[in-house]
Amino acid sequence: MNRWRPFVTVASVVERAGRYLMVEEGRGGPRTEFNQPAGHLEPGETLRDAALRELREETAWQVGITDYLGLYVFHAPDGKTFHSHGFYGMALAHLGGDLDPAIRAVHWLTLEELETLEQDGRLRSPLVMRRIRDARAGRFYPMDVIHER
Repeated sequence: MNRWRPFVTVASVVERAGRYLMVEEGRGGPRTEFNQPAGHLEPGETLRDAALRELREETAWQVGITDYLGLYVFHAPDGKTFHSHGFYGMALAHLGGDLDPAIRAVHWLTLEELETLEQDGRLRSPLVMRRIRDARAGRFYPMDVIHER
Protein backbone atom coordinates (compact mmCIF):
# COMPACT_ATOMS: atom_id res chain seq x y z
CA MET A 1 0.00 0.00 0.00
CA ASN A 2 1.35 3.40 -0.96
CA ARG A 3 0.73 5.90 1.86
CA TRP A 4 0.94 9.65 1.64
CA ARG A 5 3.62 11.07 3.91
CA PRO A 6 4.24 14.77 4.43
CA PHE A 7 7.79 16.01 4.88
CA VAL A 8 8.47 16.92 8.53
CA THR A 9 10.69 19.97 8.90
CA VAL A 10 11.80 22.45 11.55
CA ALA A 11 12.65 26.15 11.29
CA SER A 12 13.79 28.68 13.87
CA VAL A 13 13.21 32.40 14.24
CA VAL A 14 16.14 33.96 16.09
CA GLU A 15 16.03 37.72 16.75
CA ARG A 16 18.85 39.84 18.15
CA ALA A 17 18.78 43.64 18.42
CA GLY A 18 16.05 43.98 15.80
CA ARG A 19 17.70 41.64 13.29
CA TYR A 20 16.80 38.09 12.31
CA LEU A 21 19.21 35.21 11.76
CA MET A 22 18.85 34.09 8.15
CA VAL A 23 20.69 31.83 5.75
CA GLU A 24 21.29 32.50 2.08
CA GLU A 25 20.99 29.24 0.17
CA GLY A 26 22.23 28.25 -3.24
CA ARG A 27 19.81 26.00 -5.06
CA GLY A 28 21.64 25.33 -8.31
CA GLY A 29 22.09 28.49 -10.32
CA PRO A 30 23.17 32.06 -9.73
CA ARG A 31 20.07 33.15 -7.81
CA THR A 32 20.01 32.52 -4.08
CA GLU A 33 17.10 32.33 -1.64
CA PHE A 34 16.80 33.35 2.00
CA ASN A 35 15.37 31.19 4.77
CA GLN A 36 15.42 30.74 8.49
CA PRO A 37 17.79 28.00 9.59
CA ALA A 38 15.66 24.98 8.75
CA GLY A 39 15.70 21.38 7.64
CA HIS A 40 14.24 17.91 7.83
CA LEU A 41 13.68 15.83 10.92
CA GLU A 42 16.03 12.84 11.02
CA PRO A 43 15.08 9.37 12.35
CA GLY A 44 15.13 9.14 16.15
CA GLU A 45 15.49 12.90 16.58
CA THR A 46 13.18 15.14 18.61
CA LEU A 47 11.83 18.27 16.93
CA ARG A 48 13.78 20.51 19.31
CA ASP A 49 17.01 18.58 18.71
CA ALA A 50 16.46 18.82 14.95
CA ALA A 51 16.04 22.60 15.21
CA LEU A 52 19.21 22.94 17.29
CA ARG A 53 21.15 20.73 14.86
CA GLU A 54 20.01 22.74 11.85
CA LEU A 55 20.97 25.97 13.59
CA ARG A 56 24.50 24.67 14.23
CA GLU A 57 24.92 23.15 10.76
CA GLU A 58 23.58 26.12 8.83
CA THR A 59 24.70 29.12 10.91
CA ALA A 60 27.37 27.93 13.41
CA TRP A 61 25.36 29.67 16.15
CA GLN A 62 24.42 28.14 19.48
CA VAL A 63 20.82 29.11 20.18
CA GLY A 64 18.62 28.66 23.22
CA ILE A 65 15.17 27.66 22.01
CA THR A 66 12.57 29.20 24.29
CA ASP A 67 9.21 28.83 22.56
CA TYR A 68 7.20 26.90 20.00
CA LEU A 69 5.59 28.94 17.22
CA GLY A 70 3.38 26.12 16.03
CA LEU A 71 2.84 23.75 13.13
CA TYR A 72 2.81 25.34 9.69
CA VAL A 73 1.42 23.27 6.82
CA PHE A 74 2.76 24.25 3.41
CA HIS A 75 1.64 22.83 0.07
CA ALA A 76 4.53 23.49 -2.32
CA PRO A 77 3.95 24.18 -6.01
CA ASP A 78 5.61 20.83 -6.85
CA GLY A 79 2.84 18.95 -4.99
CA LYS A 80 4.84 18.17 -1.83
CA THR A 81 3.33 18.89 1.56
CA PHE A 82 5.50 20.08 4.44
CA HIS A 83 4.63 20.00 8.12
CA SER A 84 7.03 22.64 9.40
CA HIS A 85 7.45 23.08 13.14
CA GLY A 86 8.42 26.65 14.03
CA PHE A 87 10.58 27.56 17.00
CA TYR A 88 11.75 30.79 18.56
CA GLY A 89 15.05 31.27 20.33
CA MET A 90 17.85 33.57 21.33
CA ALA A 91 21.42 33.61 20.08
CA LEU A 92 23.88 32.54 22.77
CA ALA A 93 27.26 32.23 21.06
CA HIS A 94 28.85 32.05 17.63
CA LEU A 95 30.62 28.69 17.49
CA GLY A 96 32.39 29.07 14.14
CA GLY A 97 33.25 26.13 11.91
CA ASP A 98 32.14 24.81 8.57
CA LEU A 99 28.59 25.37 7.37
CA ASP A 100 26.30 23.06 5.42
CA PRO A 101 27.49 23.12 1.77
CA ALA A 102 24.17 24.58 0.50
CA ILE A 103 24.63 27.70 2.67
CA ARG A 104 26.26 30.57 0.81
CA ALA A 105 26.15 33.05 3.72
CA VAL A 106 24.65 33.77 7.13
CA HIS A 107 23.01 37.15 7.70
CA TRP A 108 21.37 39.16 10.47
CA LEU A 109 18.64 41.05 8.57
CA THR A 110 16.17 43.72 9.63
CA LEU A 111 12.44 43.34 9.09
CA GLU A 112 12.65 45.96 6.33
CA GLU A 113 15.39 44.00 4.54
CA LEU A 114 13.30 40.84 4.77
CA GLU A 115 10.22 42.61 3.43
CA THR A 116 12.28 43.76 0.42
CA LEU A 117 13.44 40.17 -0.17
CA GLU A 118 9.81 39.04 0.13
CA GLN A 119 8.72 41.57 -2.51
CA ASP A 120 11.56 40.42 -4.78
CA GLY A 121 10.50 36.76 -4.44
CA ARG A 122 13.79 35.82 -2.76
CA LEU A 123 12.37 34.03 0.30
CA ARG A 124 12.36 30.23 0.28
CA SER A 125 8.63 30.07 1.05
CA PRO A 126 5.80 32.23 2.41
CA LEU A 127 6.37 30.56 5.79
CA VAL A 128 9.53 32.64 6.35
CA MET A 129 7.62 35.88 6.91
CA ARG A 130 4.64 34.12 8.50
CA ARG A 131 6.88 32.74 11.26
CA ILE A 132 8.52 36.15 11.80
CA ARG A 133 5.17 37.94 11.91
CA ASP A 134 3.82 35.37 14.37
CA ALA A 135 6.90 35.84 16.59
CA ARG A 136 6.58 39.64 16.43
CA ALA A 137 2.91 39.32 17.43
CA GLY A 138 3.87 37.20 20.45
CA ARG A 139 2.12 34.06 19.16
CA PHE A 140 4.15 31.63 21.23
CA TYR A 141 3.32 28.29 22.79
CA PRO A 142 5.23 26.69 25.65
CA MET A 143 7.62 23.95 24.62
CA ASP A 144 5.69 21.41 26.68
CA VAL A 145 2.85 21.39 24.13
CA ILE A 146 5.11 19.01 22.16
CA HIS A 147 4.89 15.47 23.53
CA GLU A 148 7.64 13.34 21.98
CA ARG A 149 8.90 10.98 24.65
